Amino acid sequence: MHNDVTPRWTPTAEQAERTALHQFARSLGREHAAPDLGGEYAALHRWSVERLEEFWRAVWDHFEIVADGDPTTVLADDTMPGARWFPDVALSYPEHVLRQGADPERVALRHASELRPLDTWTWGRLSAETARIRAGLRRLGVGRGDRVAAYLPNIPEALAAMLATTSLGAVWSSCSPDFGTSTVLDRFDQIEPTVLLAVDGYRYGGRDFDRRDIVADLTAGLPTVRHTVVLPYLGTGDLPGTAWDDAFTPTEEPLEFERVPFDHPLWILYSSGTSGKPKAIVHGHGGILLEHLKTAAFHVDAREGDRVFWFTTTGWMMWNFLVSMLLTPAEIVLYDGSPAAPDPAALWQLADDAGVTVFGTSAAYLHAQMKLGVEPTVGRSLAALRAVGSTGSPLSPAGFEWVYDHLGEHVWLFSISGGTDVCSAFVGGVPTLPVHVGELQAPALGVALESWDEDGTPVATGEVGELVITRPMPSMPVGFWNDPEGHRYREAYFDFFPGVWRHGDWIELTPHGGAVIHGRSDATINRGGIRMGTAEIYAAVLGVDGVVDALVVDVPPADASADSWMPLFVVLEPGRELSDDMVTAIRQRIRSDCSPRHVPDAVVPTPAVPRTLTGKVLEVPVKKLFLGHDPEQVAARDALANPEALDWFVAWVREHPVRPGL
Repeated sequence: MHNDVTPRWTPTAEQAERTALHQFARSLGREHAAPDLGGEYAALHRWSVERLEEFWRAVWDHFEIVADGDPTTVLADDTMPGARWFPDVALSYPEHVLRQGADPERVALRHASELRPLDTWTWGRLSAETARIRAGLRRLGVGRGDRVAAYLPNIPEALAAMLATTSLGAVWSSCSPDFGTSTVLDRFDQIEPTVLLAVDGYRYGGRDFDRRDIVADLTAGLPTVRHTVVLPYLGTGDLPGTAWDDAFTPTEEPLEFERVPFDHPLWILYSSGTSGKPKAIVHGHGGILLEHLKTAAFHVDAREGDRVFWFTTTGWMMWNFLVSMLLTPAEIVLYDGSPAAPDPAALWQLADDAGVTVFGTSAAYLHAQMKLGVEPTVGRSLAALRAVGSTGSPLSPAGFEWVYDHLGEHVWLFSISGGTDVCSAFVGGVPTLPVHVGELQAPALGVALESWDEDGTPVATGEVGELVITRPMPSMPVGFWNDPEGHRYREAYFDFFPGVWRHGDWIELTPHGGAVIHGRSDATINRGGIRMGTAEIYAAVLGVDGVVDALVVDVPPADASADSWMPLFVVLEPGRELSDDMVTAIRQRIRSDCSPRHVPDAVVPTPAVPRTLTGKVLEVPVKKLFLGHDPEQVAARDALANPEALDWFVAWVREHPVRPGL
């Protein structure tokens, strides 16, 4: 339970009044006969979920959405699943991005990689590149509803290709080129693309990775692909397809936009795929447009003069989230490469060089920076930096303190939590509210978030429950690909509490309106009737000197009369060994910060914690190993960032077949 009432950061009155959120709240009384909601976020949030249709129509009007048809009917059916938003309109997501380019000389984005120095694209350049790719795709036969699959890194060409694809009413789907063949086929084979866009290779950590053989394998393994177009990014020589500049020649064709129904597929994202084939999650043009406009302007506070960076690849929803910052007057900053090359402070150097104002990353990155002793401001000023965003997993209280100690007391730190499922955040940044250490600031506007017990009853403030969403959001999936009756979609989110979205996270709502995520509910550890999210255990363990990462599982007994067995695996700083004193410190820290019931039965050193490609810890697959599952079936290797780490656990479990009651 979090009782600290002293904020770590509070916006000044002037800062709060300059936000788009404040201005939106003030305008509601004038334009929508809403109460004066400018002064209190909680009241604005309450109005946004109780008057859901009025709120989203206010968002539509505030951002002057361009559409054919009549937006009068906002929500034709509010049933979940199956909510129908703005059924009488046709619009285009990329049209709203590229309308920001009225001044072709204005910078749209800055980009850098291990292969390219820091450079800019103006809006004129982005529009021209989008137009030539669009014309080329049309020549290749791409039209409304076709799928274009991209095996591209986080570079400007990927953004232009996404805008070009979706401007045609075709559907975009991307994987990062560090994904292996089977991982990509598991995703793209489901959606039957007609065109494959790829690079010949990339550079990461100073090493070159030639992907031409994989591109050839993908072309062969995707029978619906009629054309493969390859960008010579690494410059390897012969290409396994048509060269980018040959397929996409300069064009005089005007850049036009196919306006499509609100729920027409925009892009397809994928779940992590650690257990079976990943789910192919379909989002619609209108839902993403409204949700990302709201989030970018009101919750990231992206505005004119900003340069927004998020460390991501095209295989993570944060890439889609980042490019949507272009719906605002802000610039974005793209980076392709290792965050630790040539040294662990590489991203801070990029931020300094590019004048980044909003620096987004993962909690795992910030924890690693803390443990490595990185000093972001040594040798660089970071003078433009005003905000830091964190996501992917819960940021520990120590992580919050590190940001303020090393980046400055003036920084707005917003930790956010949501999911690929909605391509946005349920709870996170509010630029008009204080920041409390260890907490996400508040639920997002229009998100009817509650914390429930297993019977579907809201739990008390300060208690932990299931994160549920009780009313629809526009960016909830249109559905899963190849799920015509919606069975898999319903099973994924709506079976546990019929008609209510159950996300699968444990959440605690705090007395000052914030929230704490306690980890995945399917990885929760119940010891002696006390439930504890793994995130809380990790926060305690990572506070012990010398520990840089951890994984904990609770192995149920084979004999019901026996107790469960809870080992804790820890990764230590280079050169450190697990001493008795360190084990004692770990046990004491968990006892005091979590509960005596959650003191581990064993503390075991491990070289690395296995994670997905998006950085999530593989708790459930490791638990399955202890339960005797086939190691080949517990996780798809190509969906892992470090499969050798899982191999270590396979070997360890084989050598230590400990299961209580056997």
